[in-house]
Amino acid sequence: MIWKNVSAYRSSGIFNKMILIISFLLLLSFLFSLTVLQYVYRIYDKQIYEKASEVLGMSSISIENALRELDQLSFTMVSDEQIQECLRQLQNDPQPYERQVLHNKIINRLVAFAGAEKYVYSMMLMDTSGGVMTAGNREGVSQDLQDQLKPLAAEASGSIVWYPQGNRNSLLAVRQIKSYTGSTFTLDDLGTLVIRIRIDLIIADSTSDTDQLIAVDATTGQAIYPEAPILLPEELKEETERPELYRTAKYQEGTYFITKTKSSYIDWIYINATPFNEMFKHITFVKKLVVIIFALILLIGLLLGYRLARSIVRPISKLTKKMKQIEKGDLDNLEEQSLGVVSQTAQDEVSQLNRTFKMMIRRIRELIDENYAKQLIIRETELKALQAQINPHFLYNTLESINWLAKMNKQAKISEMVEALGYLFRSSIGLKDPLITLEKEITIVRNYVIIQKTRFDERLDFRMDVPEHLHDALIPKLTLQPLIENAIRYALEPNIEPCTISITVSEEEQGLDIRVSDNGPGMSAEFIKDLQMGRVKTRGEGIGLANIAERIQIVFGPEWGTVIESEPGQGTTIHVRIPYLKGVLENV
Repeated sequence: MIWKNVSAYRSSGIFNKMILIISFLLLLSFLFSLTVLQYVYRIYDKQIYEKASEVLGMSSISIENALRELDQLSFTMVSDEQIQECLRQLQNDPQPYERQVLHNKIINRLVAFAGAEKYVYSMMLMDTSGGVMTAGNREGVSQDLQDQLKPLAAEASGSIVWYPQGNRNSLLAVRQIKSYTGSTFTLDDLGTLVIRIRIDLIIADSTSDTDQLIAVDATTGQAIYPEAPILLPEELKEETERPELYRTAKYQEGTYFITKTKSSYIDWIYINATPFNEMFKHITFVKKLVVIIFALILLIGLLLGYRLARSIVRPISKLTKKMKQIEKGDLDNLEEQSLGVVSQTAQDEVSQLNRTFKMMIRRIRELIDENYAKQLIIRETELKALQAQINPHFLYNTLESINWLAKMNKQAKISEMVEALGYLFRSSIGLKDPLITLEKEITIVRNYVIIQKTRFDERLDFRMDVPEHLHDALIPKLTLQPLIENAIRYALEPNIEPCTISITVSEEEQGLDIRVSDNGPGMSAEFIKDLQMGRVKTRGEGIGLANIAERIQIVFGPEWGTVIESEPGQGTTIHVRIPYLKGVLENV
């Protein structure tokens, strides 16, 4: 079964493979993230539980410290010399007036002790003769309760007894007063001290408002404080018997986070009950929100993965289809087999592949057309070669015959023109080297000007300024004659006035600057730009500026060539810049 699935996967298309891989990776990432998240939440919950347990421990310590201070207060009171002396005198059955004076002294001491204590609600001292002295709140202790407290105090024999009074949110600290004089203890019973303590204030100062701290008697499992805890008596008893220090439990009133600790000072157990929803509602919300966000990311990832796979596979499928059509040999419609509009800015591999394929199609079409054109040129060249088999000396001999005939008839102008024309033909046909000396190029120009002088006579004013030591400089053949021809055609012919055309050669640091100037109508900057870019159709059929510049760059390099200077009405100057080379240049 597994091998079948593997085989099916290998034989499936790229689109299906990409969807499966993307889905698998997204699901794996989702499950991994969810697992890690749950693990982190468990650790976080555990830390919260432990921290809550620590807080409860600190609260219990704070409560017990307060109780210890009250324990110390009660000991200080029962050992107070003035109280001891007054109680001993009361045992001698004094007169009513003296008894009242002694009672007032004891009450004053009680007031002095109770006034500075925050958690003391009231104090009461009962002597052995039934007298009762109170300080603080005037609410007294019932006779029944007094009868219960005295045996408890006597049984403790001077130690403190904590007696809860839950219905009043108070705690009674009861201690029997033993007699002692100086450092001598007679241990005679002088009375009983009862301190009513505001246990509710002690617990309120040690806990938060949202929590409920329950003080439970470890022996009976009954609540000491508060009177009506949020846990029922049976729930409270069950909770005290559990060994766990913290847990989440459901009770009749709801779900609570329970932490508990045992008192090290008194036989109590402190239970802190926090509403679970109140404590963990934000954490629960974040958990649900994170799961929802992960699910949305998974869905968005699957959607984007689908779109990505589709965007990659569709162009490839289209390209494959076009290749199959070309494979059939339909080369007459290669351009039609292209992919249509292909983005020129996209840099992804699929776009580059499409652009390359389209360029390949275009190049194949160009090669086919070029090969067809070459075949036509070859046939035309073969025909011209057959026609060119006539000996060129026949043309030279004919021109010599015309020249002698002109001399015999004393036509010097005709003879001069024929000689100049013959020299031009020999120069253009006979010279095989691409470079000639500047002297030979100037001779060609002079013979050309002789012919044009016959036509334009005094309208053509030709001048040359070429230093003699530069005559041996090498220059591409037929560089200056076409420039003179262009000057005559565009500067001289359109005007009636005489036109001055000049050639000036100067040596510069970088090479030679050959200037061909005229005082014709000139050209605008836009026209020069169009002329250099080949957008202007010239009237001539000879060698143009572009041809001259191209030949110079082929021979000497791209840093050399021609520069045009011209303004409307200011004439035109063409600079031919070439390196200064002497003699014969080989291996060009």
